[in-house]
Amino acid sequence: MKDDTNYFDVNKATWNKKVAIHAQSDMYNMNAFKKGKTSLMPYELKALDNVKDKSLLHLQCHFGQDTLSWSRKGATCVGVDLSDEGITLARQLNEELNLDADFVCCNVLDTSKYVSKTFDIVYTSYGVIGWLPDLKPWAKMITERLNVGGIFYIVEFHPILWMFDYVDGESKMKYHYNRKEAIYEEYEGTYADQSSKMVSKEYGWNHGLSEVVNALIEAGLQIEYLNEYDESPYDVFPDLIKTESGMYKMKNQLYPMIFELKATKKKPL
Repeated sequence: MKDDTNYFDVNKATWNKKVAIHAQSDMYNMNAFKKGKTSLMPYELKALDNVKDKSLLHLQCHFGQDTLSWSRKGATCVGVDLSDEGITLARQLNEELNLDADFVCCNVLDTSKYVSKTFDIVYTSYGVIGWLPDLKPWAKMITERLNVGGIFYIVEFHPILWMFDYVDGESKMKYHYNRKEAIYEEYEGTYADQSSKMVSKEYGWNHGLSEVVNALIEAGLQIEYLNEYDESPYDVFPDLIKTESGMYKMKNQLYPMIFELKATKKKPL
């Protein structure tokens, strides 16, 4: 497959299948979420702090738990995702919980075609940029959707993690840190339910930190900070150990597991 549209079609079909499985999983803990438990992790809560009365665009929102968690904290939210099954469930949750978020089904790279308003905050998190073949149109879209003075924030798995193949439950270094070609994987189960018999068929791309930073700078954003951390809030890699803080670390921690970046859209000179 050479056409990006075909890559996205395959990924969309897989994510549509994941929605029902993830909604029933312990990881997404839907019962607790419906009772008021936030799905947000400490990093994004600390970075964005008070979102009350701010507008927030959530990119690649899956079925909207994080979007709705920000809505509960007082933000006016729009969530975007490729999966129509995900967006359908997000809208159902929004109505059931009596919140006021909006949800749009589209490829994240096409967000500006479907969402015309601008936002105080654009947010995205954990396992998002690896689905995109090129970060330049992604960064351009983020700038388009931000108000002047607005904040872009991403917290994401560290690119070193994607140099490894985890399909057989082991960590084997296989892929280049900045690999340009698509990586195709086909395996049984999902990160939220590894016992599921669902077959995931996925195309992904590896993006190093310099590619992330430079795409955002080229799009006109000013980087406020870039931080790396030796832990993950999710137990989605082999042989992780839960710490007292509730995070997960490797037995032999030789590299970071997540990074966070905050950028600002400055006034033009």
